[in-house]
Amino acid sequence: MSVGMRQEAFVARHAPEWESMEQWLAARGEVPRAGRLPDARWSGMADDEFPARYRRLCQQLAIARRRGYSAGVVDRLQRLTQRGHAILYRPATPQWQRVVRFVMADFPRLVRAQRGCMWAAVALFLLPLAAMMVATQLSADAVYTVMTPFEVANIEAMYDPEADHADLGRPEGDDFVMFGVYIFNNIGIGLRTFGAGLAAGIGSMVMLFQNGLAIGAVAGHLTSVGYGETFWSFVAGHSAPELVALVIAGAAGMQLGFALLAPGRRSRLQALVEHGRIGAQLCIGVFLMLVVAAFIEAFWSAVPWIAPIVKYGVGVSFWVATLVWLWRGGRGGVDAD
Repeated sequence: MSVGMRQEAFVARHAPEWESMEQWLAARGEVPRAGRLPDARWSGMADDEFPARYRRLCQQLAIARRRGYSAGVVDRLQRLTQRGHAILYRPATPQWQRVVRFVMADFPRLVRAQRGCMWAAVALFLLPLAAMMVATQLSADAVYTVMTPFEVANIEAMYDPEADHADLGRPEGDDFVMFGVYIFNNIGIGLRTFGAGLAAGIGSMVMLFQNGLAIGAVAGHLTSVGYGETFWSFVAGHSAPELVALVIAGAAGMQLGFALLAPGRRSRLQALVEHGRIGAQLCIGVFLMLVVAAFIEAFWSAVPWIAPIVKYGVGVSFWVATLVWLWRGGRGGVDAD
């Protein structure tokens, strides 16, 4: 076999691995390639595979040189090994920088990579919410289709503008106590929404639908009985991180369930491990968002002396910041999705 034919066979056999390495290196902050670059998780190469892949790359470079392959092939492998060496032997990134990179870049990219499930989760949450808000405006009894009279009475008591509230929207007055309560409650809902996805994704879909109905019923009912200003001024500040986190948790659960239903060429266990890793990283971001939401709810939303117009303005700012963060975070020159 001639050198040219051997080179063609060599390149055809290993080119996908080189492409995967290029994508992984680009997503790790190395020189970006032209065109759309996926995040490291979607390069076909996990982080823990890099050392073994790098060793194989060095072996392939040695083979190419020994067999006298073309300068194009040798130069490509030489560049990859040099970039890989810089990654493998560079000093470890400080922990705080890794956290900042995850929050500002890795997490938004991961959310966008799951855009199919994300949009489905948005629809499953917002459609019942909007439908229930409309229904409560058309019929005063619509709220009782999803809430008991006792629950409705409690909600009305919390947001009654004529009541003597030490703090809005809650029965307790201690900010730090309520901060803990909100964290426990919100994170519990988020984790249940994600974990329910193991039921073929249907559990997460049901959780999103039910939460949409419940929130729409509360919002619509309180607005219809004249408690709207009290309610909306309370929820405006923390609604963005809280509701967006709930949708992301539901989408993460759905993708986990769908992976079990349609694992492709992988075994169901492999699909569960792979998508479970993705879901776990999404849940870390969800956890951080819910902590932020709990902090805002405890120390800002419940303050009664702040004018509603100010709370509405801050709430709109949080919504814009949250959506821009998820839309633009981590793009730069590496993620051009």
